[in-house]
Amino acid sequence: MKEKDILQTVGERMGIDRLNDMQQQALAVWKSGGGDLVLYSPTGTGKTLAFALCVLQALKPPMQQLQAVVLAPSRELVMQTAEVMRQLATGYKVTPCYGGHAVSDEKASLTVTPDVIVATPGRLLDHHRRGHIDLRGTRLLVLDEMDKSLELGFEDEMRQLMKFMPKVNRRILASATVLHPVPEYVRLHHPVILNVLEKSEQPAQRITVYQVKADGKDKLDTLCKLLLTLGGGKTIVFVGYRESAERVHQHLVAQRIDAGIYHGALEQQDREQAVAMLNNGSITVLVSTDLASRGLDIDTVEHIVHYHLPVSEQAYIHRNGRTARINATGEAYVITSPGEELPCWVTIDEPMPLNPASKMPQATMATLYFQAGKKEKLSRGDIMGFIASNGGIKASEVGRIDVRDHYALAAVPRNDAKQVLKNLQNLKIKGKKVRISIKSTTDRH
Repeated sequence: MKEKDILQTVGERMGIDRLNDMQQQALAVWKSGGGDLVLYSPTGTGKTLAFALCVLQALKPPMQQLQAVVLAPSRELVMQTAEVMRQLATGYKVTPCYGGHAVSDEKASLTVTPDVIVATPGRLLDHHRRGHIDLRGTRLLVLDEMDKSLELGFEDEMRQLMKFMPKVNRRILASATVLHPVPEYVRLHHPVILNVLEKSEQPAQRITVYQVKADGKDKLDTLCKLLLTLGGGKTIVFVGYRESAERVHQHLVAQRIDAGIYHGALEQQDREQAVAMLNNGSITVLVSTDLASRGLDIDTVEHIVHYHLPVSEQAYIHRNGRTARINATGEAYVITSPGEELPCWVTIDEPMPLNPASKMPQATMATLYFQAGKKEKLSRGDIMGFIASNGGIKASEVGRIDVRDHYALAAVPRNDAKQVLKNLQNLKIKGKKVRISIKSTTDRH
């Protein structure tokens, strides 16, 4: 694709008027020669868009042949990256592949060979072994969050995948931390290293850290008082264990706080929906293990709460990295029990006095759950038109719409949600009856 067409699409589809300095540098380096690009940039600075622009600039016209592969360490990151690529790659087929949903759905998507695959290493290797995709023609390879991939133990899968892509002639390695050394099997060719880690203002410099002292060993009451003191704003509460996440979530819901939950034992669909509801304004608090500290696209998180202290400095940095993204400011709160000592790498800016309000402001939106999605040929436009025409609210009042393979979520004003649902019941969308309900924060699949 031509650069001017790509930049025009960025403006039209993503609302971005100007690339940031790192993105401009990455694109300039990529265009200047035939070597590989190693991009070190802090979390939240727009690395995904940077390497997506480079890949698109190097793609040949669509030819029903695999041209580019993007490997990422998590399902959530794969879905987010694929969505960015789809928005920009007009006329190209972009297919995400990741665990947690049916292999058969992905096999059907691979029947017509995509131009770009965005995948977790294990899932792509599985498709290759089953004969669903031929990787040999791949020319472009992106290794996104390479540090996290190595940390999660994907080295063997990545090493094998490299052998099945012998024609790769350009590579992009993107990471939030410097790799010493870059593994040999990546086979970097005349790499240009663009390191903006030191030049960039780190998120830690834009985060104010408060200490919140609990009266006893159990921090639940203190957490509730803190949330009532904050009085709203998008908040992620980090805990150390899945069991703790369940306990804290149940307590917050019992206190009528609009909270969701996120941890590794949940079904993939439940995790996706928790993030979607935080993004669309249906919940204000997400209780999570460290699983949510990286790889999630969550807009404008204002508060990070460390209910349990993180196990390491790196985990602390990644937790706090969910706020203060792309030059925004943020706040982090460390709850400590009597006698609990802070690690040397936690620096407190000031104590946090608690002055709780009588109740927590309710979330402004509610989520309608449609039991049909992309595989049933349902699109965002279909849902928007259906609600605006039949729901009794204006199109401008409909919030964020997320469409997945077999379900969709649409945010509507909370005060109107029950009436909107009533208006839509028993009506057909695209000629089909689809079950619709209001999504609760305690629903599980």
